[in-house]
Amino acid sequence: MSKKYIDGYDNHHIVNNEVEEDIINHPKHYKLGNGLETIDIVEAVTVNLNGIEAVCVGNILKYVCRYSKKNGLEDLKKAQWYLNHLIEKMEKGE
Repeated sequence: MSKKYIDGYDNHHIVNNEVEEDIINHPKHYKLGNGLETIDIVEAVTVNLNGIEAVCVGNILKYVCRYSKKNGLEDLKKAQWYLNHLIEKMEKGE
């Protein structure tokens, strides 16, 4: 079965007249119900942050946004790890 690229489908592939998920550019687990993607939220929230603060906040958002569609509790624990790490850094004044 061959995949064809069709303009107008936002880099999705068409197979047997059905649009397949674009797992590289727009994976389902990073799309919210309203069409917004996690990357849009991360960019908006971290635009004025720098360094480890931006990294931690971005990862917290990423894992919280995707947990129900990908790894469940594991993703929430990853978000918690980044939140705890950020809190430790801030408490130390870093």
